[in-house]
Amino acid sequence: MDPSELPVSLAVIAQRFQSLIWTCLDSDLTRTAVFYAERYFALAQNSHDARHLYATSLLREGQTYPALCVVDISRQDQCSGCLELKAKCCSVLGRYRQAQEALEEASKELAHTASTSASSSRIARQSPDPAAIHCRSGAMALKGNLQTIAAQSFRQALNLNPMIWEAFEGLCALGSLPDIDDLFPPLPDPNKHPLHPNDEVNKNSGPSATGAGFFTPEAGNAGNLFRGLKLDANQIQPFRMPRLPGHRDSHVSNDSPFRFADTTFQQAHRSSRSQPALSGSTQPSVTRPLSSADEAGPMPKKLRSAAPQIALKPSKPLKLSIDDPLKKARTRPALMSSNSFSSSHTRSQSTVNSRAAPPASKNAAVTQNAAIRRSTRLLSGTGSKHAPKLPTRERRKQQSHARSRSIESDEDELEAANSPSPPALPNSPRSEGSPSSRTLSQEQAAQAAYEIEVADKYIYDLMRQFAGASRALAMYHSQKCLDAIELLPQTQQQTPWVLSTVGKAHYDKGEYGSAERAFRAVRTLEPYRLWDMEVYSTLLWHLQRPVELSYLAQELLNIDPRSPQAWIAIGNLFSLQKERAHALTCFRRATQMDPSCAYAYTLSGHETIDEDLDKAVTFFQTALRVDSRHYNAWYGLGTCYLRMSKLRLAEYHFRKAVEIHPDNAVLLGCVGMVAERRGDREGARALFDKAVGISPANALVRYRRAKILISAKEYKAAIKDLEHLRNFSPEESNVVFQLAKVYRLVGDEVKSAQLLAIARDISPKSMGKIKKLLNTKKDDGGDDRMDEG
Repeated sequence: MDPSELPVSLAVIAQRFQSLIWTCLDSDLTRTAVFYAERYFALAQNSHDARHLYATSLLREGQTYPALCVVDISRQDQCSGCLELKAKCCSVLGRYRQAQEALEEASKELAHTASTSASSSRIARQSPDPAAIHCRSGAMALKGNLQTIAAQSFRQALNLNPMIWEAFEGLCALGSLPDIDDLFPPLPDPNKHPLHPNDEVNKNSGPSATGAGFFTPEAGNAGNLFRGLKLDANQIQPFRMPRLPGHRDSHVSNDSPFRFADTTFQQAHRSSRSQPALSGSTQPSVTRPLSSADEAGPMPKKLRSAAPQIALKPSKPLKLSIDDPLKKARTRPALMSSNSFSSSHTRSQSTVNSRAAPPASKNAAVTQNAAIRRSTRLLSGTGSKHAPKLPTRERRKQQSHARSRSIESDEDELEAANSPSPPALPNSPRSEGSPSSRTLSQEQAAQAAYEIEVADKYIYDLMRQFAGASRALAMYHSQKCLDAIELLPQTQQQTPWVLSTVGKAHYDKGEYGSAERAFRAVRTLEPYRLWDMEVYSTLLWHLQRPVELSYLAQELLNIDPRSPQAWIAIGNLFSLQKERAHALTCFRRATQMDPSCAYAYTLSGHETIDEDLDKAVTFFQTALRVDSRHYNAWYGLGTCYLRMSKLRLAEYHFRKAVEIHPDNAVLLGCVGMVAERRGDREGARALFDKAVGISPANALVRYRRAKILISAKEYKAAIKDLEHLRNFSPEESNVVFQLAKVYRLVGDEVKSAQLLAIARDISPKSMGKIKKLLNTKKDDGGDDRMDEG
C-alpha cells in the first residue's frame, strides 16, 4: 500500500496493530488475533514482524499448515523468527528433523546478528480480561443453544471492548445485529491537543512506562479518541481496556483507545516518546533499568526548605574551635559537599520522572565561588598577619559574628543552588532550560499522542468497514456485502478473508461462476485453508465438477483428517457419484469431528430425503437445534412436508427460510409453489415475479412462472420465458415440451410438431406425455399439474 494513502506513518499503525494482536493472544482470543494479523500483514507484507504475528496467530488458532505456509518462504528472505516459527509448526506436525534443521539455521542466524540486534521484552497479561471472559461465555452459550444468554454475553464483551471480532461474529451467527453505526459509533477526527506548560509527563492522570515498553493507562481513564461521543444509555460504550495488574509506566498518551502490550516494533518510535518533557533541562534522559524503584514509582521530592535545616543541625555536635580557622575551613566545605550531593540529588539522576538537576558546570561554578568566598572570609578574619591585634574578648566576639555570617551565607548559597533557575534572557547561556525548550518537548509529546490517536482511529474505521460487510453477509444481503467490500482498501481486498467472503456472497446469490473464481483465488493465496471449504465443495457439487471436487477432498483430508470440512467434501464427492451410503457415512463422520456442524446434518437430510422422509426430518431438526438460522435445514423440512402433502407445514417452514434469507429466489419459488398447490395462483405469480426479479438467471423459478402464465392463458409471456430457458438449457426436455404445448395453444401447429419431435429425441421416456397432448383439444390446456421432473 502506498504510504501516502495512510493518515499517519506506517510505523505508528504497525505498532498499534502489534499491541492489539498481542493483547488478543494474551486473552486467548485467537480468532480475533488472526483477523487483525491478516489485516496487518496485508498492510505491511514486507515486514517480518507482521509475518511473525500472522503465523503465530494461525498457529495458536490450530491452523498449523497455513502458519507454516506463511513462514516457509525462500531461505534468503527468512530471518531467525521465521525459522523458529517454522520449527514450531514442524514440531506440531511431527516433522522433527525439519524442526531441528530450522532451529539450527535460526541459531546460526542469531549468532551472526547477536551483536547488532536489540533485545526487547513484552509483559503478557496475567489476569483474565473481563471482555474475553464474556466472549468465551457467549461462545459456549451459543454452542449450548442458549441464544438469549449468548447474545447478552457477546454484547457485554463488545461493550467492554468493541475490537473483539469473535464477539461480533457471534452476534452475526445469532442474527441479532443492530446497525453498524449503533454497534460501533463513528468517531470524530482526533485533534492535536498541546500540553499545558504546567503539565508534567509523570503526573498521576497520565500514563507511565517501564523499560519493558508495556503500554498501560491509568484505571478509569477513557481514550481521547472516544471523547466527545454523546452515547445513549442503550448504545455500546466506547472501547476501554481495563488496567492490567501492577504498576507500570508509559510515555504513550492516556488518550489512546487501544491499551495493549507493545512489541519490538515500538523501538523505532521510542526515541520521540520515551523522553519526558523536563521542566529545567533538555539533556537526554537515560533509560533506567527494571528494579524495585520502578515498581514503587518515583521517589518523593524533597522540599527546598529541608536542605538548610539539615545543614544547620550538625553545627552543634561538631564543636568547632574558634581558634582553629583551618579546622573550620576544612569542615564547612564538607558540609557544603554533603548538602550539594544529597540523596535527593542522587534520586534525580537515577529516576527519569524526577525533576532534572541543574547542569554540572553550573553546580561546580557555584561551589567554587562559595569556597573562594569562605576562604577569603577565613583569611580576613584570623589568617592575616598584618591585621591589628584586638583584645581577646573583642576578637572572640568578631569571630562569632563572622561565623554567623558565614553560616547564613552558606544557607543562601545552598538554597540558590537547589532552587530552580529563574527564566534567563534569550542571549543568556542558561536559556537551554527556558520555556521555549519546554514548549518544544511538549510539542513532541503532543505530536506523538496525536499520531497514536490517528492510528487507532484508522484501525477502528477499518474494523467498521469489515463489520459492515460481515453484517450484510450474515443477514444474507449479498449485494450489500459485495458493495461494502468494494469500499475496502485495495490491499485488503486481496486477502483470503475478503475473497472467501466474496465467494460466499456470490454463492448465496446463486452466481456459481463468480463464486468459483473467488474460491480459486482463496486457494491460490492460502492453499492450506480449511475455513469455508465446505461451501466450496458444495459449490463444486452444484457445478457438477467431480475432478475438482475429488482433488479438493484429498487436499483437505491431507491437511487435517479430523476437520469436518474434509469429510463434508468427501461426502459431497460420493453424493455426486450417486453413492448415498458412503456419502452418509462421511457426513456422519463430520458430525463426529464437530458436533456443532449444522451443515453436516443438513446434507445428511438431503441425502436421505428420497429414501426415508422421516429420517430426513430427524436430520433437519437436529441441524436446527444446532443452528436455528440454518436456512437450508428449514428448506429441507419444507420439502419433506411438501412431499408428504402437508401444505401448511411446508409453507410454514419455507416462509421461515425466507425470513432468514429474503433474497433467495429458490426459497421464494418454493413458497409460490405451495401457494399454487393451495389454489392461490395470484399469490404464487407475485412470488414468482419477485423471485425472477431477484435472480433472472434462475431457471427453476422462471419455469414455474411460465407454467403459471400458461394456466392464466397469458401465452405470449409464457413463450418469452420458455424461449429464454431454451436458449440457456436446450437439452431440457420439460422446457421443450411446455414450449410445444404453448405453440399448439396459440395455433402454431408446425412449430409445435417440431418441438415435440425434439422433445421425443431428447427424452424418449416422454412419449406418453406427447401422445396425451396430441389427444387433447387445442383450447384445452391439457394437464396443468406441475411436472416434478
